Amino acid sequence: MSSRIAVIGLGYIGLPTAAILASHGHQVVGVDVNPRHVEAVNRGEVPFVEPDLGTHVAGAVSQGHLSAQAETPAADVYIIAVPTPFKDGYEADLSFIDAATDAIVPHLQGGELVILESTSPPGATQHLADRITAARPELTTNEASSEANVDVAHCPERVLPGRVMVELVTNDRIVGGLTPRAAQRAKDVYATFCTAEIHLTDAVTAEMAKLTENSFRDVNIAFANELSIIAERLGIDVFELIELANKHPRVNILQPGPGVGGHCIAVDPWFIVSAVPEQAQLIRTAREVNDSKPEYVVSQVLSHVEGKEAPVVAALGLAFKPDIDDMRESPALDITRELARRLPGGTVLAVEPNVEELPGHLDGQDNIRLAGLDEAVAQADVVALLVDHREFKAWERVDGVSVPVVDTRGAWR
Repeated sequence: MSSRIAVIGLGYIGLPTAAILASHGHQVVGVDVNPRHVEAVNRGEVPFVEPDLGTHVAGAVSQGHLSAQAETPAADVYIIAVPTPFKDGYEADLSFIDAATDAIVPHLQGGELVILESTSPPGATQHLADRITAARPELTTNEASSEANVDVAHCPERVLPGRVMVELVTNDRIVGGLTPRAAQRAKDVYATFCTAEIHLTDAVTAEMAKLTENSFRDVNIAFANELSIIAERLGIDVFELIELANKHPRVNILQPGPGVGGHCIAVDPWFIVSAVPEQAQLIRTAREVNDSKPEYVVSQVLSHVEGKEAPVVAALGLAFKPDIDDMRESPALDITRELARRLPGGTVLAVEPNVEELPGHLDGQDNIRLAGLDEAVAQADVVALLVDHREFKAWERVDGVSVPVVDTRGAWR
């Protein structure tokens, strides 16, 4: 059974969710404060890089199942997929969720379903529900039998950028409701396109499940990053070390890198730490290890140009992971910016094959410019390989590089 669905937030999760729902027969309106995103969707286009998303958006728009606008409409189902960054002290900033909720509130009559997809700290879904009932005291969110009840649930996204359109369909989902009915109604929505299992629980457990998944990965990456620093001090190739250690049938060490990026792994563990700071000691330490890795990489790069006049650094990659243009919390971006700041008389040639212009974070620094791979390496006094984009791994001239290379990804071993 199709529904009229409003998806609030047309970013890296919201737009794919809107497109997949529209492709499965729902009437979907996407809502976003960014006019560029709204205009792109209404043209049947995608405002960022994500494989296969463009086909779904173009098809859904052409069939009249998907449109976008700035104002939140009346709907049967609301899906909130807005950012949840952290504030000072690493507490979650729920202001985007609050704004989305406030835009929904005037349209509620009772009987609607509100789903929070944004990765959130424990209690955020209840916070959303409390905001609804504070503004509309005639409504309820925990009395499933009442006609004035608005069902509220949490269904965190669990997809990998670059594979979103595949994993939306094939990955298991976790749905937590403030009531069992809310959880079941949300499951029914996702079951229209998700072929994997959909597991029902309460809202707080669903919130913690997503944070736990990303904290687990963060702790394991921190182990690999700490190993990379130890290995360098001992004169060992960390990538060979990990490859050999992983020959053990019960060992599976992840790969080190220049830090941890993206909106999830670099942020979510802090939500647990801020919720229970005394107990989350290992999770905090892992975050600190990973957050310190960019500075370690900067120091490595600077050591190769110490004493040089007007040094040139080639910074290969700005995204937070390979083969996408997503730069949220990207350690490569932070490293590039810091290198430019620490080399006021030098130049940083940034190579990012997935963008056509420097992001706003870097645009104000006169000694950073976007360059092609051949040009950047040819002019460089040192090369910092920060992201293992396919273009870098397949580069045929790597054996001819005669200057020092700081390869944080092991792509040019």
